[in-house]
Amino acid sequence: MENNYTLRRNEFGALEFARDGMLTVGVVPVRAFPIAAPAEGIALVGPDGHELLWIERLADLPEAIRALVEEELASREFMPEIRRLIGVSSFATPSTWEVETERGQCSFILRGEEGIRRLTQGMLLISDSHGIAYLIRDVTTLDRHSRKLLDRFL
Repeated sequence: MENNYTLRRNEFGALEFARDGMLTVGVVPVRAFPIAAPAEGIALVGPDGHELLWIERLADLPEAIRALVEEELASREFMPEIRRLIGVSSFATPSTWEVETERGQCSFILRGEEGIRRLTQGMLLISDSHGIAYLIRDVTTLDRHSRKLLDRFL
């Protein structure tokens, strides 16, 4: 990977990308495949929407730059991963779901069954009434109670 650039955070917290004497302020990292390959295929995009740099793999970046990119991605992305379904208020929608995620227990409202999307075999993306996406990485790893509740909506 070419390394004739710099990436740093300015005094206002914005990322600055410099290469070939040009400075771009307000750079945003964007994952090409945020669920399937989160550590691969990341573009650094300028405020005009144009790609400034393509990163094949985060692991290939120098430590300081990788830390900045990961920090920025973490501040922009919020996708809790559901580990267990505790309960649902109703098998008709809208319904309130009580779930346990890797970030703790929470509840959300599922407006309709169209809020549940199958991404790959066993992987689901569930969108709540506020547009927050919850990920179930592998349905088969859920406990029996969770799978039974989920089957009613699939």
